[in-house]
Amino acid sequence: MRAKILATVGALLWLLSATLSAASDQLPSPSAGHSEQRRISVQVEGAGKDVILIPGLASSREVWADLVSRLRQSHRLHLIQLAGFAGSPAPLDTEGGVMAPAVEAIAEYIRAQHIHAPVIIGHSLGGEAALMLGARHPDLVGRLMIVDALPFYSLLMNPSATSETVAPHAVQMRDSLLAASAEQTENMQKLSIARLVKTQASRPCVLAASINSDRRAVANAVYELMVTDLRPELSHIRAPVEVVYAYDPLYGVPSSNVDALFHRAYASTSNVQFTRIDGSFHFVMLDQPERFASTVETFLGK
Repeated sequence: MRAKILATVGALLWLLSATLSAASDQLPSPSAGHSEQRRISVQVEGAGKDVILIPGLASSREVWADLVSRLRQSHRLHLIQLAGFAGSPAPLDTEGGVMAPAVEAIAEYIRAQHIHAPVIIGHSLGGEAALMLGARHPDLVGRLMIVDALPFYSLLMNPSATSETVAPHAVQMRDSLLAASAEQTENMQKLSIARLVKTQASRPCVLAASINSDRRAVANAVYELMVTDLRPELSHIRAPVEVVYAYDPLYGVPSSNVDALFHRAYASTSNVQFTRIDGSFHFVMLDQPERFASTVETFLGK
């Protein structure tokens, strides 16, 4: 069972996301002139209740394009782009992590822009970043929606994993990504896409975003994801949390097994609800846009 889940949901440790098209206003990061400034960029659309959207590993902010088109009339949407992903310039130093420094930059952005209790929605690595933000800066967030993300991704490979036991494997994964040729990388990404995006029409733009990501930033982010266990920090989150996750019979395991995986991982979260969206792979917003948008709209209306 673990092997089948790893071959599907676990493929998200590889690089991917989507590049659709959207137009918006560019806002500078609040700490211009400092190294944190280069950790994120932000685009803002619409007006109303503040919602911050964080894409996943090697993802473009444009993965939210369909959702943005539905929400911009009633919400002010802050579209985060992590440095080094989908063609954005990489920070000079990613050795100390990609996700954690970006979370601190998002926290500083919220303070600098005087945003009160925003809703945070994060997908994949962006979901783990949202959890980290809620746990380490609980006073800054209003509610959290975590999209197909676990607080410790290595649970997909071993339910008994710890940060220490998985570290050698994480080093091996990082080094393999850095050592692969461009041709090997592209071929591996193409294989991964079929497990990440069920909708074939969305796969080419997912591949393009991934290929345009900085290799070192992605490799270091994969390492960081594999060794970061946020489960001990979940009890620090004061905001309500909704976990939205995908399931498809092609996973090859019963839906109850995937349900159990997510429920166990979030056991220490005090105020959490779960929504499973069937007929989708990892990129729920691409595979089931109507159902995903409806789930988000319901969540925002609570």
